[in-house]
Amino acid sequence: MIITGYMFVEAIGGWLTGSLALLSDAGHMLSDAVALGATLMAFKIGEKAATQQKTFGYKRFEILVAGVNGATLVIIALMIFYEALKRFNSPPEIATQGMLIIATIGMLVNILVAWLIHRGNHDDAHAHSHDSTADNKHTNHKNSNTKNPDKKPTNLNMQSAYLHVLSDLMGSVAAIIAALLMMTLGWIWADAAASVIVAVLILISGYRVVRDSVHILMEGTPKGLSLETVEQRLIEHEQVQKVHDLHVWSITSGLHALSCHVVVDGEMNIHEASVLIAELEQRLQDLGISHATIQVESGTHPQTTAHSDALVCDITARPVKTTGGHHGHSH
Repeated sequence: MIITGYMFVEAIGGWLTGSLALLSDAGHMLSDAVALGATLMAFKIGEKAATQQKTFGYKRFEILVAGVNGATLVIIALMIFYEALKRFNSPPEIATQGMLIIATIGMLVNILVAWLIHRGNHDDAHAHSHDSTADNKHTNHKNSNTKNPDKKPTNLNMQSAYLHVLSDLMGSVAAIIAALLMMTLGWIWADAAASVIVAVLILISGYRVVRDSVHILMEGTPKGLSLETVEQRLIEHEQVQKVHDLHVWSITSGLHALSCHVVVDGEMNIHEASVLIAELEQRLQDLGISHATIQVESGTHPQTTAHSDALVCDITARPVKTTGGHHGHSH
């Protein structure tokens, strides 16, 4: 409501003063209002329970919204570039005093909104740290190498909304500087120059959010993790000989999943395999992987012999039927 209300003030002020910097800031505020509204909607939808059609629930919706938010930043930046180019060629008359007053108020408004978002995110992280401490208190003494899980991962959707407000804040600062330069030195082109600077900041922020969103939607390996690290953590277990068909991805920000096959020596009964899987899942928790699907195989299992030693399996290859009626992957 704060951003939406002042957006109209800044848009009218930009039109009356003739300032592109103010008009750009107003347009960006409009995207902020839409982004924050979409963020709230994404959180509500993301809380919906999993169904038979959406087995992971609606957590990915947050990433979709973050990607749209990032894309709007890119589009706004390109629009500002285009308008600024025209202003360089034909600078209009600008009411600098009114521009300075409106930009200063806009800066204060954006500082307030950025603080509110940051505080809300910090409170969530603080609550998460208490929950994580309580949940892991009884397991930490079993493994002295367990890392501290208290740090809450960055939520990409909240980050995109926060970047919207920060870049809008930079827009207000640039408008203030431009107004002062025009008032003191008579540099009429400073308004267009300030708009270009803001557009660059917006473009960088938008690109980063879109890049991270696409990486998650493409089920890329989560940031800060490598397949080699995950493999090593699994192989460190004395009963695991080899790991193949390893896949690690993010369902949403901070919620990582894994599936893999582990090869063991000899035959295991169901109870022994269940114990092994539970121990491996505990090791993966230390890496921030909370959802794991692990298949245990003997070294003489037909599917194991059908695989190469490659850590990553080519799932696009056509399956070949092996002995015993079991289907494996061709390599």
